[in-house]
Formats: sequence, C-alpha cells, structure tokens
Amino acid sequence: MPEAKAHVIDDDDARDSLAFLLSTADVAVATYASAKAFLEVAAEAQGVVVTDVRMPEMDGIELVRRLGAMGVTLPVVVMTGHGDVPLAVEAMKAGVLDFIEKPYDDELMLGAVRAALAQHSQSKARDDERADFLRRIGTLSPRERQVMEGLIAGKANKVIAYDLDISQRTVEIYRAHVMTKTQAKSLSELVRMAMVAGLA
Repeated sequence: MPEAKAHVIDDDDARDSLAFLLSTADVAVATYASAKAFLEVAAEAQGVVVTDVRMPEMDGIELVRRLGAMGVTLPVVVMTGHGDVPLAVEAMKAGVLDFIEKPYDDELMLGAVRAALAQHSQSKARDDERADFLRRIGTLSPRERQVMEGLIAGKANKVIAYDLDISQRTVEIYRAHVMTKTQAKSLSELVRMAMVAGLA
C-alpha cells in the first residue's frame, strides 16, 4: 500500500520551498512539475493533493475534474497567486477541499494539509470497511441475503417469514447464518455495516 503523502504540484520553484516546509513538519512529500506528471501516478496515490491553480498545459481546476473522472477521491488543496473569488468558487464547485492564497502563512498551509490527510485517512478507513463488508455479503446465499435485507429494513422474524413464505424457525436459522458470515456481533452492528456499505 502506497504511503499517504502530500503530492505537491507546481510549475515554479515555490514547489521546493513548500516541500521543504511540509517535510520539516514530518509530512511525507512527493513533487511534480505539472498536472500531467501527477496524473500518471494518481490512480495509485494516497494522501492529499496540493496544487497551484495557474499552470501551463493543465490548470489545477482541470486537474481536479480529471481526478474526479478517474474516480480518484483524494482531498485537494488549491493555492493561487491570483486570489480572485470567482476562481475560488469554481475550485470549490469542482470538489476542492481548501483554497489558499499565495503568499500563504506556513501554519495555515500546514493546518490545511494535515486536515486533508486526516480526512483522507478517515475516508480510506470507511472505504476499506465497506469493501470488507461487501466481500462478506458476497458469501451469503440468495435466501440469506433476503433475510438480511428484511433485518436491515427493521422487520421482525415473523414478518420476514411471512414475506418469504417460510417458517419463523427457518428465518432464525438464516439469521444466524447472516450474523456469522457478516461477522456482525449484533443486529445494530449489522445495520451500521449495511449503512456504511450503502445498503441501508
């Protein structure tokens, strides 16, 4: 698994000074001279993207749109020397997490990068949990899946039995299988896991 880093994208020398600032604050850094250079590794990247807005070939906002089209969900901090409000609004609409004007305050930048790294860590943990639960659900038989869907919907065993035209005792057996296969310790945990997975 690639290390979570601050991926700094800028076409001028400010790139190196920002990389130095971050590395002295114990943030792992990778630098890129263009948006296109970062796009080549973006699919495998972990962490946060820190990009200038105005760059030749591809600007920061176009980069954010490309990342979205690729399904890359890394948080993005945009910096610009041209702090016009319309550009800030456009960046936010494109999905940018934070917008910082140059020359920036070091602590402000560090705070933005750390917050973005924390957000990435949390969303990655959720993604991992979701994938893990979906993998477990994949082990359920069609009937077990139907019983699970009834449980998640808040239905009592006798209602699920009626809906599926099976005995209540059979529902209880399937319910036990569901709990074992999904590794849910309680019904409330099963519901929470289903919500994380987008199934409830």
